[in-house]
Amino acid sequence: METHIIEIQHVSKSYSGKKVLDDINFYVRTGEFVTLLGPSGCGKTTMLRQIAGFVNPDEGCILLEGKDISSIPPYERPLNTVFQRYALFPHLDVYDNIAFGLKLKKLPEEEIDRKVRKVLKLVSMSDYEDRDVESLSGGQQQRVAIARALVNRPKVLLLDEPLAALDLKMRKDMQIELKEMHEKLGITFIYVTHDQEEALTLSDTIIVMNEGRIQQIGTPADIYNEPVNSFVADFIGESNILNGTMVCDRRVEFIGHEFNCVDEGFGDNVPVDVVIRPEDIYIMNRTEGAQFTGVVRSCTFKGVHYEMFVNTESGFELQIQDYNAFEVGSTVGMLIKPADIQVMRKERTCNTFDAVVTDASHVEFLGASFECDATGFEPGSRVKAEVDFDKIELMDHREEGAIGGEVHFILYKGDHYHLTVLTEGRGHVYVDTQDIWDKGDLVGINISPSHIKISGTDGQEA
Repeated sequence: METHIIEIQHVSKSYSGKKVLDDINFYVRTGEFVTLLGPSGCGKTTMLRQIAGFVNPDEGCILLEGKDISSIPPYERPLNTVFQRYALFPHLDVYDNIAFGLKLKKLPEEEIDRKVRKVLKLVSMSDYEDRDVESLSGGQQQRVAIARALVNRPKVLLLDEPLAALDLKMRKDMQIELKEMHEKLGITFIYVTHDQEEALTLSDTIIVMNEGRIQQIGTPADIYNEPVNSFVADFIGESNILNGTMVCDRRVEFIGHEFNCVDEGFGDNVPVDVVIRPEDIYIMNRTEGAQFTGVVRSCTFKGVHYEMFVNTESGFELQIQDYNAFEVGSTVGMLIKPADIQVMRKERTCNTFDAVVTDASHVEFLGASFECDATGFEPGSRVKAEVDFDKIELMDHREEGAIGGEVHFILYKGDHYHLTVLTEGRGHVYVDTQDIWDKGDLVGINISPSHIKISGTDGQEA
């Protein structure tokens, strides 16, 4: 029977009225290495701190071996946490830092010595027991911090971006060591990181988070090869994410061509998103036998492979990775196998806002009044306002728009950018544009009256 050591049930948390965790549900199997992965501000560290007991959930509960521990203080939970900042005691040497928790428990000196030496060997620090911790390298200090957490034999080890402060080579070395430690100890690890490669390398299971919600849970292979939405596809590795149409089962259209694929059950002529990994596009110097052609615009050596950007004859830009270099300006043929095409349902096909009619020519949504044709609806009527992605106009300055916002997420779709703009009222506006914006840009938002389509809850349209 499968054993769940940790269960998170409907956990939510807000700070200053902003929800940082929204109805989180997942479980962790005994002995599993689970990683909470996502960008800064997605809620992953808040979730880890709630498991540790440093933060209490506003709603929901946290179960440890079936028992609700939501109200139990951190020091009474059989868990230990390793932080990004190692939090070692500078006045104690390596041995005494590791032994500190055992001495608080007043264990016999022989037992303390046996446990400390065992864990020193585990983290490859046996010759450093008398060293001053401040004389150690970052990687060595992290080993001491991990040893101090492991010496108490916790049921679950929580790790909050523990390798973030290390340089690239040491980080990769420590990834291997952490994986080996996990396999030797059999302890459950819950790990937090924003590093996709780290998550793919270490984890049995990855939980991808964004804006306080879980986007996908799966094995590293599942997350990489079968992303459930465009955020996951973009965040986990490099991808070509393109608008497409599911023509019928096992047949999809994108970049101006139809392709065979392996996906079914979407229906006929349904808008979809298509994901193609750069390494899954086959590129050749000839056009015979190719499904489509293009011109190489750049070719960069990346150590293991060459990275190329190719403009297709239908006007789309594709990122391609190949072991061979192709000359810039040359015409190439390309081919994509059916199994390498990942089709995803679109999360939305246009902007849809909950709105209120103020009069025959105005409607209010996102905390602002917009001019539009609302004839046929009584003032005060609650309606839906729909606006196509490419009908939103972004301005360089907040004061130039009806409302202001901040560019929150940018997705390149091959021939345009799809932006998520977070408005001042905390609502989202989705924009298709040819213009180049940066994440964090402050913008004004305008919508032409003719581009706002109003409909009632019964389907009535203005």
